Amino acid sequence: MALVCIFLSLLLGLSAAVPQDLSGKMLVFPQETNTAHVRLTTSRQNLGAVTVCMRYFTDLTRAFSFFSLSIPSQSNALLIYKQPVRDEISVTVKNIDTILKGQDFQINRWQSLCATWEAASGVVQLWIDGKPSTIKFASNANIGGPIIIVLGQDQDNYGGGFDKAQSFVGMMTDVHMWDYVLSPQHIDNYSQKLNFPAGNVLNWKSMEFQITGRVLIQKEQNK
Repeated sequence: MALVCIFLSLLLGLSAAVPQDLSGKMLVFPQETNTAHVRLTTSRQNLGAVTVCMRYFTDLTRAFSFFSLSIPSQSNALLIYKQPVRDEISVTVKNIDTILKGQDFQINRWQSLCATWEAASGVVQLWIDGKPSTIKFASNANIGGPIIIVLGQDQDNYGGGFDKAQSFVGMMTDVHMWDYVLSPQHIDNYSQKLNFPAGNVLNWKSMEFQITGRVLIQKEQNK
């Protein structure tokens, strides 16, 4: 009976009732799909600033979502999205797209990505492997409402509307999110795997999450 319960939990989605330490582990998204994703849990209902950092490995050359945060009134309250053009990545805040060009996006190589935004100035910035993009205006209004955060898919509506042509295929690890703009020094430290403050919204070492579909948790590979 216990084995049946374990099998059903894996088939229907693996929930983490308490925070789990994912240090030394990675999420593997092994196929293109409109179902497989990881939903990350936060109690935050209002954000006036954000930093999101992660490490990823993929061979995708098409468009895909790195990180999707949705609220009931805005499916793209915060979306980090790889555009079809190889060197373009967009940061969308409250459905306002900001395309950042000339990014050193590579395939089949571990890279770090950080994106920052704050309502006070309204500006966004992207950092690939510790190298900053230009600073561009997006939105100076807070993100407010019940938040759903998804890895592996782009939410075209609140909590769903997934399109396999926008899905992520590859590996992700070290996902952190803060409710403030991380300093350039800390972003550089993150990119080099040096000391940095753990995320106070999402913390890879203490993560609540739910897996739906074929997403694996494996020991991270050298990067």
